[in-house]
Amino acid sequence: MQNETLQPRRRFLKTAAGSGLAGLAGWAGLAGAQSFDFKPNQRYPDPSVLILDPSFARYRIYSSTVEQLGTGMRWAEGPVYFPEGGYLLCSDIPNNRLMKYDEKTGKFTVHKQNANFANGNTRDRQGRLITCEHSVTRRVVRTEKDGRMTVLADSHEGKKLNAPNDVVVRSDDTVWFTDPLFGINGEWEGSRATPEQATTNVYRIAKDGKLSAVITDLVNPNGLAFSPDEKKLYVVEWKGTPNRSIWSYDVSADGASVSNKTKLVDADGPGALDGFRVDRDGNLWCGWGFSGAFSPEPTDVGGGMKAHLPLGKSEEMDGVKVFNPQGKPIGFIRLPERCANLEFGGPKRNRLYMTSSHSLYALYVEAHGAV
Repeated sequence: MQNETLQPRRRFLKTAAGSGLAGLAGWAGLAGAQSFDFKPNQRYPDPSVLILDPSFARYRIYSSTVEQLGTGMRWAEGPVYFPEGGYLLCSDIPNNRLMKYDEKTGKFTVHKQNANFANGNTRDRQGRLITCEHSVTRRVVRTEKDGRMTVLADSHEGKKLNAPNDVVVRSDDTVWFTDPLFGINGEWEGSRATPEQATTNVYRIAKDGKLSAVITDLVNPNGLAFSPDEKKLYVVEWKGTPNRSIWSYDVSADGASVSNKTKLVDADGPGALDGFRVDRDGNLWCGWGFSGAFSPEPTDVGGGMKAHLPLGKSEEMDGVKVFNPQGKPIGFIRLPERCANLEFGGPKRNRLYMTSSHSLYALYVEAHGAV
C-alpha cells in the first residue's frame, strides 16, 4: 500500500523536476536541476533523527519520519510559511525563482520567476512577504497584499548594499537582515560585482524606514534569529575565525541596538552553519553540513595524481543540528542533502520544513516555532 501511494508522487516529482517545474506554473523560463528520488524510512522511530542528549527526546515524535516534498532545485534557501494560505515559499537561488509548496494539495510549483536571486524570506506581523534580493538589485523588499513591491532598503550611507542574505522581523515591526558578499562574489547566485560597503553588516530597519548598521565586525554574517523573549539576537558568522560560529547579543531595552557579543556555538572544524530557527523553548534548530574544507597536503589518489582531500564527509554531516539555549548540541536530523535553512510551519507550527540543496524536506516534531 505504501509503494502504491509513493510511486505516483515520485513520478510526479521526476516529471516536474525534469521540466524545471516550469510547466506547472505556465512558465517556460529557466531550466530546473537534477531531481533526486528519496526513500523514507519505513520503521519507527526514524533512525535519521538522532538524540545527542536525552533532553532532545521530548522533541522527537516516535511515529514521524522525514519526508521529501519536492525536488529539482539547484540551491534551496529561505523557507517562509504562510498560515493563512497553508503554504510555504522558498528560494531556488541559481534558478532565480521562488518555489511554492501547498500543504492542501501537496503540489510543488514555481511561485515567481525572475526573483532577483531571492535568498532569505520572512513574513512580517501583517502577513506580508519580505525578501532579501541577493544580487543585481541587492535590496530588501516587501510584497504588499495587492502584489505591489515596496523597497525597504537598497543602500546605506549612499552606497549599495552588498548582498542581503537572511531577514527576520521583530514584534515591534522592525526588520533585521544580514548583508554578506555571497550574491556578488561570483556568477552562481547572481552577478559578480564590486562591493561598495567597507564591512559586511547586520542592519535594522526602524518602523519609520531608517536604516542603521547594528553589527559591523562580523565577516559575512548569515542566518539570524531572536530568542523567544527577543532579549537576545543570534547571528551566524559564515567566515568566522577559526570556525563558523553563532554569536549571541543582548538586545537593548528600546530594541534599537545590541551589546555583549558572546560565542554561543562553534561549528567545530569542517561543520557548516547557515540559516536557523528558534523554538518556543529557546532551542536553535540549525541548517548544518560539511563546509567543503580540504586538507592543505595532497594525497596520492592514483593515476599519477595527488589531490587535496576533504576534511569531512557530507553524508555524516548533512542535516539539521539542534542546540539548547546554552549552546549544547542535543539533537541531529540526518538528511541526504546539506540543509541551508529551515522553518517551522503547519497549522500548529510543529512541522519542520528544511530547504536542502536540491530538495524540500519536512518532519513533524514536538517543538513549535517561536514566531
